[in-house]
Amino acid sequence: MFFKFLPEDFNFFDLFDKQVDRAVEAAKTLKGIANTPGLLDEAVFKKIQIIEHQGDEASHGIMEQLNKSFITPFDREDIHALTKEIDDIIDTIDGLVSRIKIYKIKGGDKQLIRFVELIEESVWSVASAVRGLRSMKNSKSIREACIEVNRLENVGDALRDKVLGELFETATDPITLIKWKEIYEDAETVLDICEDVAHVVESILVKHA
Repeated sequence: MFFKFLPEDFNFFDLFDKQVDRAVEAAKTLKGIANTPGLLDEAVFKKIQIIEHQGDEASHGIMEQLNKSFITPFDREDIHALTKEIDDIIDTIDGLVSRIKIYKIKGGDKQLIRFVELIEESVWSVASAVRGLRSMKNSKSIREACIEVNRLENVGDALRDKVLGELFETATDPITLIKWKEIYEDAETVLDICEDVAHVVESILVKHA
């Protein structure tokens, strides 16, 4: 009876699916950038900007519906947190790509390629966890996806420490050192935010156990 307060064609999970789809697309585009020799192509840069705008639209759509809805599938604060963290993944990838463009970073760096591989894997796991929230019967697979996100974040931490250590030992140009330091740290930040999403999802599972 109470569901009559919601539009018949409205579903929070559909909106979350759209949002994580944009995150996956952003991660795939970032991987392509890192693996492509030479400077960032302007068309690819515009593509990531479009993805970021689409991510914003999905986020705004969720928040608009949240403000209108009397009934939500889980706590309002969790919907707000989940929406924000997924949006932060997309925004941070967009920021990383912008930095690559501004610093005129060429694709093909082995360490950056490893980072973006971890990012793509983590975002796919985030998407799996978020999509699984449609049914709490999926709790085991959702938790497994969250555990994988946590594992990948730990791998990213170790990779960051390794590459920064090597960078400070071998870099002779301070400007180059600063550029790559910020690039690697931004990449690892994406993994941190993916882990933040996993924590929100795990909190939702605990509340509905």
